[in-house]
Amino acid sequence: MQLNLHRLWIFLHVVDCGGFSAAAQQLFMSQPSVSNQVRQLEQSLKATLIDRSGARIRPTTEGQVLADYARRIFLLAGEAVAAIEQVKNLQAGELVVGGTSTVGTYLLPRLIARFHHRHPDLRFAVRTSNGEQVLRDLLDGEVGIAVFADRPDADQVVVEPMFSDRLVLIAPADHPLAGARATPRDLSGERFLMRERGSATRRLQEETIVHWGLEALEPIDMSSTETLKQGVMAALGVSLISEHAVAHEVREGELAVIHVSPEPPVRPVVIGYRRDRLLSAAERAFLALLHELRDWPT
Repeated sequence: MQLNLHRLWIFLHVVDCGGFSAAAQQLFMSQPSVSNQVRQLEQSLKATLIDRSGARIRPTTEGQVLADYARRIFLLAGEAVAAIEQVKNLQAGELVVGGTSTVGTYLLPRLIARFHHRHPDLRFAVRTSNGEQVLRDLLDGEVGIAVFADRPDADQVVVEPMFSDRLVLIAPADHPLAGARATPRDLSGERFLMRERGSATRRLQEETIVHWGLEALEPIDMSSTETLKQGVMAALGVSLISEHAVAHEVREGELAVIHVSPEPPVRPVVIGYRRDRLLSAAERAFLALLHELRDWPT
């Protein structure tokens, strides 16, 4: 049994108007057409909905039950349309963005704050992890848009470049090479603190160490950029970290940069989203904000 919503709408008008003629005038229909639609609704439900025996029509017991449900149905339908309009106009909804550890910690909070200023009624969530996990979240639909430090390797993902990120070699503030220019040979006795495997930073750290001819060194693994910074401050070793992740500590004299020649390679910061997934209104608006950026915001 299927309920025809058009006929239900006409039936509700008949009940509320107290007659077929009055409902027909309100609906801009002919009276026979209104009567016919209600009769077909009765036939489909196998129930008499209108008592036509008196001078003024009235709903039967079954008709009153249906009218009560009809009001709730059309009220919910109106609320659904209003909710969709709110989402379309960014007055409601949620934005979930993924980010690899460096960009998720040091870039996305600033961008979310900027976006929140524009769209204060939206809810926000940021999922931060290493590159492999963020890519899985994107492919699994857990996030609609992700920002990566380094290009993800997945054919299902559209990748748009934003700008570049540079790694710097950091050391304790009292390190003999602090602030100095050095060659890879000067680093042969150093312990290197490195991100966990699966991290985009780890891949670039390994490439740089090979480029410097220091691959024989035994690295010490740590699970986050913040742990790397704390390890360097505690004089456990030196590390290659995004310049944006250590800007505050270098400025405050808590860490120092060793300027190594040749310099570490730069890596792209990119936007990623699935080819086969339609972005929501909130995601499209956030993507437009990302397109506005020309450099890492300070």
